[in-house]
Amino acid sequence: MWTEILDILLRVGAAFLLALPLGWERGLTARTAGLRTFPLVAVGACAYLLLGQHALGESAEAQARVLSGLLTGIGFVGGGAILKTERDVRGIATAASLWNTGAIGAAAAYGRYELGLILSVTNLLTLHLLRAAQRRQGSQKNAPEKEEETPEGQDR
Repeated sequence: MWTEILDILLRVGAAFLLALPLGWERGLTARTAGLRTFPLVAVGACAYLLLGQHALGESAEAQARVLSGLLTGIGFVGGGAILKTERDVRGIATAASLWNTGAIGAAAAYGRYELGLILSVTNLLTLHLLRAAQRRQGSQKNAPEKEEETPEGQDR
Protein backbone atom coordinates (compact mmCIF):
# COMPACT_ATOMS: atom_id res chain seq x y z
CA MET A 1 0.00 0.00 0.00
CA TRP A 2 2.72 2.53 0.96
CA THR A 3 4.72 1.59 -2.12
CA GLU A 4 1.70 2.38 -4.30
CA ILE A 5 1.15 5.71 -2.54
CA LEU A 6 4.81 6.65 -3.00
CA ASP A 7 4.64 5.69 -6.68
CA ILE A 8 1.56 7.88 -7.19
CA LEU A 9 3.20 10.76 -5.29
CA LEU A 10 6.27 10.43 -7.51
CA ARG A 11 4.24 10.52 -10.72
CA VAL A 12 1.95 13.37 -9.66
CA GLY A 13 4.90 15.29 -8.19
CA ALA A 14 6.85 14.88 -11.42
CA ALA A 15 3.87 16.16 -13.44
CA PHE A 16 3.63 19.18 -11.14
CA LEU A 17 7.35 19.98 -11.22
CA LEU A 18 7.71 19.53 -14.98
CA ALA A 19 4.78 21.89 -15.65
CA LEU A 20 5.81 24.51 -13.09
CA PRO A 21 8.41 26.29 -15.29
CA LEU A 22 5.84 26.64 -18.08
CA GLY A 23 3.30 28.14 -15.72
CA TRP A 24 5.96 30.46 -14.34
CA GLU A 25 6.93 31.64 -17.84
CA ARG A 26 3.33 32.20 -18.92
CA GLY A 27 2.55 33.97 -15.63
CA LEU A 28 5.51 36.34 -16.04
CA THR A 29 4.24 37.37 -19.46
CA ALA A 30 0.75 38.08 -18.03
CA ARG A 31 -1.05 35.38 -20.02
CA THR A 32 -4.57 34.15 -19.37
CA ALA A 33 -3.20 30.92 -17.88
CA GLY A 34 -0.17 30.85 -15.66
CA LEU A 35 1.49 29.61 -12.53
CA ARG A 36 -1.55 27.84 -11.09
CA THR A 37 -3.15 26.58 -14.30
CA PHE A 38 -0.23 24.74 -15.90
CA PRO A 39 0.66 22.51 -12.94
CA LEU A 40 -3.03 21.79 -12.37
CA VAL A 41 -3.47 20.66 -15.98
CA ALA A 42 -0.44 18.36 -15.71
CA VAL A 43 -1.51 16.94 -12.35
CA GLY A 44 -5.08 16.46 -13.59
CA ALA A 45 -3.90 14.70 -16.75
CA CYS A 46 -1.66 12.46 -14.67
CA ALA A 47 -4.46 11.67 -12.23
CA TYR A 48 -7.02 10.79 -14.92
CA LEU A 49 -4.60 8.40 -16.57
CA LEU A 50 -3.65 6.83 -13.24
CA LEU A 51 -7.35 6.39 -12.44
CA GLY A 52 -7.89 4.87 -15.87
CA GLN A 53 -5.03 2.44 -15.32
CA HIS A 54 -6.45 1.45 -11.95
CA ALA A 55 -10.09 1.17 -13.06
CA LEU A 56 -9.60 -0.28 -16.55
CA GLY A 57 -6.42 -2.27 -16.18
CA GLU A 58 -3.82 -2.60 -18.90
CA SER A 59 -6.24 -2.72 -21.84
CA ALA A 60 -4.65 -0.64 -24.59
CA GLU A 61 -8.06 0.14 -26.08
CA ALA A 62 -9.45 1.40 -22.77
CA GLN A 63 -6.30 3.45 -22.11
CA ALA A 64 -6.59 4.97 -25.60
CA ARG A 65 -10.17 6.07 -24.86
CA VAL A 66 -9.11 7.70 -21.58
CA LEU A 67 -6.21 9.45 -23.30
CA SER A 68 -8.45 10.61 -26.15
CA GLY A 69 -11.00 12.07 -23.76
CA LEU A 70 -8.23 13.74 -21.79
CA LEU A 71 -6.78 15.41 -24.90
CA THR A 72 -10.22 16.66 -25.89
CA GLY A 73 -10.82 18.10 -22.42
CA ILE A 74 -7.46 19.83 -22.34
CA GLY A 75 -8.19 21.26 -25.79
CA PHE A 76 -11.35 22.76 -24.32
CA VAL A 77 -9.36 24.31 -21.45
CA GLY A 78 -6.84 25.67 -23.98
CA GLY A 79 -9.68 27.16 -26.00
CA GLY A 80 -10.52 29.28 -22.98
CA ALA A 81 -7.04 30.79 -23.11
CA ILE A 82 -7.56 32.13 -26.64
CA LEU A 83 -8.83 35.69 -26.82
CA LYS A 84 -10.19 37.16 -30.05
CA THR A 85 -10.47 40.89 -30.50
CA GLU A 86 -11.40 42.97 -33.52
CA ARG A 87 -7.74 43.33 -34.47
CA ASP A 88 -6.11 40.02 -33.56
CA VAL A 89 -6.20 36.66 -31.84
CA ARG A 90 -4.08 36.07 -28.73
CA GLY A 91 -3.34 33.12 -26.54
CA ILE A 92 -2.70 30.45 -29.14
CA ALA A 93 0.80 29.74 -27.80
CA THR A 94 -0.64 29.51 -24.30
CA ALA A 95 -3.35 27.12 -25.51
CA ALA A 96 -0.77 24.97 -27.30
CA SER A 97 1.40 25.01 -24.18
CA LEU A 98 -1.57 23.84 -22.09
CA TRP A 99 -2.13 20.98 -24.53
CA ASN A 100 1.55 20.08 -24.28
CA THR A 101 1.28 20.24 -20.49
CA GLY A 102 -1.39 17.55 -20.69
CA ALA A 103 1.15 15.39 -22.52
CA ILE A 104 3.67 16.12 -19.74
CA GLY A 105 1.15 14.89 -17.17
CA ALA A 106 0.45 11.81 -19.31
CA ALA A 107 4.15 11.07 -19.59
CA ALA A 108 4.47 11.25 -15.80
CA ALA A 109 1.45 8.96 -15.36
CA TYR A 110 3.10 6.33 -17.54
CA GLY A 111 6.45 6.76 -15.77
CA ARG A 112 8.07 8.32 -18.83
CA TYR A 113 9.81 11.12 -16.95
CA GLU A 114 12.42 11.59 -19.67
CA LEU A 115 9.65 12.35 -22.19
CA GLY A 116 8.02 14.78 -19.76
CA LEU A 117 11.34 16.53 -19.24
CA ILE A 118 11.97 16.79 -22.98
CA LEU A 119 8.46 18.19 -23.57
CA SER A 120 8.83 20.71 -20.75
CA VAL A 121 12.25 21.95 -21.88
CA THR A 122 11.22 22.08 -25.55
CA ASN A 123 8.07 24.03 -24.71
CA LEU A 124 9.98 26.46 -22.50
CA LEU A 125 12.70 27.02 -25.10
CA THR A 126 10.12 27.49 -27.84
CA LEU A 127 8.26 30.12 -25.84
CA HIS A 128 11.39 31.93 -24.75
CA LEU A 129 13.72 31.74 -27.74
CA LEU A 130 11.17 32.08 -30.49
CA ARG A 131 9.51 35.03 -28.75
CA ALA A 132 12.85 36.85 -28.90
CA ALA A 133 13.22 35.96 -32.58
CA GLN A 134 9.65 37.06 -33.25
CA ARG A 135 10.31 40.41 -31.56
CA ARG A 136 13.44 40.96 -33.64
CA GLN A 137 11.53 40.11 -36.80
CA GLY A 138 8.67 42.43 -35.80
CA SER A 139 11.03 45.30 -35.02
CA GLN A 140 12.71 44.85 -38.38
CA LYS A 141 9.35 44.97 -40.15
CA ASN A 142 8.34 48.14 -38.31
CA ALA A 143 11.70 49.89 -38.71
CA PRO A 144 11.84 52.61 -41.37
CA GLU A 145 13.54 51.39 -44.49
CA LYS A 146 17.02 52.72 -45.02
CA GLU A 147 17.74 54.37 -48.28
CA GLU A 148 20.55 52.80 -50.19
CA GLU A 149 23.67 54.85 -50.06
CA THR A 150 24.94 55.96 -53.44
CA PRO A 151 28.49 56.97 -54.24
CA GLU A 152 29.02 60.69 -54.14
CA GLY A 153 28.09 62.55 -57.26
CA GLN A 154 25.59 59.95 -58.49
CA ASP A 155 21.88 60.55 -58.53
CA ARG A 156 19.44 57.78 -57.97
